[in-house]
Amino acid sequence: MAITKLISDSLGAGVGGKVLQVVTGTTTTSMSTTSTTYADTNLTANITPSSTSSKIYVTVNQNIQLDDTTDDRVGAGLRILRDSTVIYGGDQAFEIFLENNTGNATQNIFHINRNYLDSPSSTSEITYKTQGRVYQSGDSIGFNASAVEGTITLMEIAG
Repeated sequence: MAITKLISDSLGAGVGGKVLQVVTGTTTTSMSTTSTTYADTNLTANITPSSTSSKIYVTVNQNIQLDDTTDDRVGAGLRILRDSTVIYGGDQAFEIFLENNTGNATQNIFHINRNYLDSPSSTSEITYKTQGRVYQSGDSIGFNASAVEGTITLMEIAG
């Protein structure tokens, strides 16, 4: 995992909205599952906010492969967690849904982007990560197939 930190001094002290640090986590480690239970996707990054009033802007860009060997539709979910707390996504059935209307098996590969502004109210180290799952038996979901890089970027914004 590559991690980069940057301190921004472009705004004066006490100005809300200032970017205090940026952390980027990357992975090319593939993961796949046929489970309808959420599983970690190997994409993670850690950040330690400098103030409890800081917000963390989370951006995820991740390669996904959806397969169905029995029919022409496949659905899945992708969610973002702060430590063990779900902060975005994953609560709608078939939030990611594809259908090819042929009646045959289907395979779909694409990148998906998620953005979320979090208010963790903490100065302890926080781990952000993604998890994915399929919604019906017979489907499978893969992340970072063929070593395609996934990224998660965390920006601490002064509150």
